[in-house]
Amino acid sequence: MIGAELLSSTSLTLGWLIYLPVLVWAIWRAPWVELFSDSRRQHLLFGTVFTLFLLWMVRRDFDTGVSYHFIGMTAVTLLLDWPLAIVGGLVAQLGLVLLGRQDLVALGVNGTLLILLPVLITECVAIVVERAQPRNPFVYIFCSGFFAAALSALLCLVLSLGLLWYDGLFAMPEWLEDFIGYLWLLIFPEAFINGMVISALVVFSPEWLETFNRTRYLSAPWKDDDPKS
Repeated sequence: MIGAELLSSTSLTLGWLIYLPVLVWAIWRAPWVELFSDSRRQHLLFGTVFTLFLLWMVRRDFDTGVSYHFIGMTAVTLLLDWPLAIVGGLVAQLGLVLLGRQDLVALGVNGTLLILLPVLITECVAIVVERAQPRNPFVYIFCSGFFAAALSALLCLVLSLGLLWYDGLFAMPEWLEDFIGYLWLLIFPEAFINGMVISALVVFSPEWLETFNRTRYLSAPWKDDDPKS
């Protein structure tokens, strides 16, 4: 998460110009009728937002104005689908703003990097996996869970660092050339957390996952020697 003091007015404006239209589109596409008529989905949404809020509260704040925390949006996207994932991420962000843990003016940039980017990557990976029509649930777990979370963390870190470098208000560390070695310490935990959450949901509550095709993944394989009726 990036503080507003480290971002130029151009970056802050551009962040809002990207974040707001997608947010409006997500609100428009969200299944509000199904949500209001299904108490189970309401509990999933509220529980996910609360968990996401707590996850973002557990973070490391640096004196430079940059904060590090796990993202968690891959699991949220697979659980709620992308419209509600974006809306839920916004609610969690607003909770941080109310507690003074995030700058309101930087909401657009942080929302774009920490919500829209992971949601986009997860949704693209999920679409590719679904088009491949795999029958093994481990393909879904590894590709849509572990891989999508790792890729989201990598691109989020790289783009955030690139944005800070472009604005020139952040003092880049002297060990920047060794940054690649530290990437694994950030990417692997993100992939592990999201992947394990998705693994547990696939095993115990696959019906909670909006992007999981239970008919294909969990159906028994058909055999040629089965007796015909």
